[in-house]
Amino acid sequence: MVPTVAELLDGARVVALPLVTRFRGIDVREAMLLRGPNGWTEFSPFTEYDDAESAAWLAAAIEFGWGVTPRAVRDSIPVNATLPAVDADHVDEVLARFPGARTVKVKVAERGQTLRDDVARVRATRAFLGPVGRIRVDANGGWNVDEAERAAHELGSFDLEYLEQPCATVPELADLRARLHDWDLPIAADESVRKADDPLAVARAGAADILVLKAQPLGGVSAALRIAAEAGLPVVVSSALDTSVGVSMGAHLAAALPELEFDCGLGTAALLAADVTDDPLVPHEGAIPVRRVEVAPGHEASAERVTWWTERLARCAELLQA
Repeated sequence: MVPTVAELLDGARVVALPLVTRFRGIDVREAMLLRGPNGWTEFSPFTEYDDAESAAWLAAAIEFGWGVTPRAVRDSIPVNATLPAVDADHVDEVLARFPGARTVKVKVAERGQTLRDDVARVRATRAFLGPVGRIRVDANGGWNVDEAERAAHELGSFDLEYLEQPCATVPELADLRARLHDWDLPIAADESVRKADDPLAVARAGAADILVLKAQPLGGVSAALRIAAEAGLPVVVSSALDTSVGVSMGAHLAAALPELEFDCGLGTAALLAADVTDDPLVPHEGAIPVRRVEVAPGHEASAERVTWWTERLARCAELLQA
C-alpha cells in the first residue's frame, strides 16, 4: 500500500526533542511522526540532508507504518551504549544512562579535537567498563589512512572490538584493512553503506569485516535485510539518533535477522532528554524489547518547523512516486 501525501499527513506530528549532551553537532533532534495502519512510524532525516537522500527515509517510514512487518526471530535486542565526543571527565555521567550495557561505542575524530582527546575518552571508558566490557570506536570517516593507522596503534591497547568507519571512502577502508591485516581489529562500514549509491560495494571490495545497518537511511527494514543477506558479512543494527518510534523500527530489523552476533546501536533514546512516548525504548539490563511505541502528547515543534517538515515530506513523496 502506497499512501497519498494527504494520508501520510493525517495525524502527523513534528517534534523537537532536547538532547542530554550535544551530539553530532546538534542540541535538539527534530522528527516527523506519522501514523499508519500498523501504528506510529518515523520520518527524521537530518535537516542538512537533501531531498534525494531523505526520500529513502520516507520510504522506510511508509513501509514501517503501512507495509508488511517481517517475522521476528527474537523479542529482545542487546544494545551498546553510545558515548558522544565528551571530555573524559563526563564519561561516567553519560554511560550511567545505559544500565547493564557491556558494550560502548565511543565517538572519536571529532572536529576540533585531537587523538589525545580520543585516547583519554577511551581510557575513561575502559576504566568504567572494567576489563571484560567491549569498546568500539566510531570515527564517522574523520581520519585519512595514515591517521587511522596511527589511531589504531594508540587505541589498540584498550582492546577494541572494531573500528567503525575510520576513513571516508571504500578505497581508504581497503587500504587500512590491508595495513592492519596482522591485527585482530575488524573494520565496520557505516557511511560506506547507508550513504553509498551501491551499499554492497564496500563488501565486494573486501574493505570491511562488518556492516552497520540503519533502517531509515537504507529505505526500510526489508531493504536492510536484503543488504545483509547479499553482503554475507556480520551486521550491527544501529539508529540515527531516532526517537523511540524510529528505534522501534531498528529493533524490528534486528529482530528479523537470522543471526545477530554483535550488540546493536539501538540504545540511543537514552541520549534524549525527552522522548515522544511515556514508555521509551531505553536500555534495561543491556537490552531493549521489540515492540511498537505509542506516542504521547508534547514536545511539538514550532509552526514554522511544522511547515518546513510538511513541505519536505511532500517533495520526498514526489520523488518516490517518480
